[in-house]
Amino acid sequence: MADITKSTGKKKCSFCGRTEKEVNFLITGLNGNICDSCVTQAYEITQEALGLKNVTDDKDKLDLKDLPKPIEIKKFLDQYVIGQDRAKRFLSVSVYNHYKRLLQENTGDDVEIEKSNIIIVGNTGTGKTLLARTIAKLLHVPFAIVDATVLTEAGYVGEDIESILTRLLQVADYNVKSAERGIVFIDEIDKIARKSDNPSITRDVGGEGVQQGLLKLLEGSVVLVPPQGGRKHPDQKMIPVNTKNILFICGGAFDGIEKKIAQRLNAHVVGYNASKKASRIERNNLMQYIEPQDLKAFGLIPEIIGRLPVLTYLDPLDRTALRAILVQPKNSIIKQYIKLFEMDGITLTFEDEVYEYIVDKAIEFKLGARGLRSIVEDIMMDEMFELPSKKVKEYHVTLAFSKSQLEKVNVSKLQNS
Repeated sequence: MADITKSTGKKKCSFCGRTEKEVNFLITGLNGNICDSCVTQAYEITQEALGLKNVTDDKDKLDLKDLPKPIEIKKFLDQYVIGQDRAKRFLSVSVYNHYKRLLQENTGDDVEIEKSNIIIVGNTGTGKTLLARTIAKLLHVPFAIVDATVLTEAGYVGEDIESILTRLLQVADYNVKSAERGIVFIDEIDKIARKSDNPSITRDVGGEGVQQGLLKLLEGSVVLVPPQGGRKHPDQKMIPVNTKNILFICGGAFDGIEKKIAQRLNAHVVGYNASKKASRIERNNLMQYIEPQDLKAFGLIPEIIGRLPVLTYLDPLDRTALRAILVQPKNSIIKQYIKLFEMDGITLTFEDEVYEYIVDKAIEFKLGARGLRSIVEDIMMDEMFELPSKKVKEYHVTLAFSKSQLEKVNVSKLQNS
C-alpha cells in the first residue's frame, strides 16, 4: 500500500516523509510514493554515478572503421570553406591522428603516439575561425574555441591560462574524462607575442607571461582548473585536468609577419643565382614561405613554437575566392539573406553584377571574407527594415540600387565623423 499518514490520511513521500501539501507534486506507485524533489536528487545521483562510465564505454567502442578519414573530413570542410586546401589537409590529418591516439591509449602498445599540436597563420578574414567552427560540427570529442586576447599572467586583471580548460570542461558538461580527450582552438595566438620593442618598464603580463603559462598546457600536464572560470580563490574547489591527450590548434593573423619573411628571404637571395631565386618568390603571397623562425622573430618564444610542431598557412583571398565565398558554401552570405527574406514570405534575387560590385568593394577595403558581410549588410539594411511590413512577394536587388545604398552609407558616416 502507498504511504499514508495515520493522523491526516494524506499521502506522503516514501523517501523524505513530506506530505502531499509540502511538495510540488507526488508520484504514486504500487507500494509507495516519491516527490518531485526526491526524483530530481535521484536523477543527479544516477548521472554522477554512471556519467563517467558511460562516456568511457562510448570512447572504448570507437572503431577505426567508424572514424571519418582525412579525405572525408576535408570533403566536409569543402562544403563550408572555399579554397585553403593545404590548411584543410593539415587539419584533417591532425584530427584523424588525434582519434587514433585515443584508440591506441589503452592498448598497452610500446610505441606511444605523441600529439602534434598545430598552428595556422593567415591574414584576417581568410577563414581561420571558420575552419575551427566547421570542424567542430563533425567531431565526436568535445571542442572548445577560446580567445587568447583576454588571457593575462596569473595575478593580473584578465583571465588565467586555466580558463581555456574551463571552457572545454563546460562543453563536456564537466565530464573530466571526456574533456581530457578534447580539442581546443586558441584564436588570436599572435596577440600574446612578446613585445620586445615596448619601452614600458612594466611587466608584459599579456604577452610572454601568457606564453610561459601555455607551455604546461601544450606539452601535457595535470592542471588545476577553477570549475566556473575567473579568479582562483582559496576556498574554491579545483578540478584536476590532464592535458596529455588534449589537441591544441592555434590560429592567428600575425599582422606584419610578411616583413619578417621578406627579410629572411632577401638574406638568402645573394650570389650567382640571386636573380633566379628572387624571380621565383611570389611577393603577393609571402605567407606561403613562413617558417618557425619567422614566428620567433614576430615574438613567440622558442619553447612554445617547439610545442606547436605543425605549421601551416592560409592563402590570401583573391577575386575568384571571394566571389565563390559569396554564393557557393552551404552557409554563404547570399544564401543567409535569401533565407531571412524567405521567412517573411519574400523571394530575394540579385543581379550578377551586384556580386562583382560587392567583391570589388571587399578587395578595396582589404577585410577578406569578413568584409563581404558588412558590405551586403549596408546594401540590404533599409530593405530589411521596410519590406517585412509591406505586402511584397518578390524583391530584386540591382547594381544601381547597391551603389546608391553604399554611397548613402558612406555619406552618413562622413557626416557623423
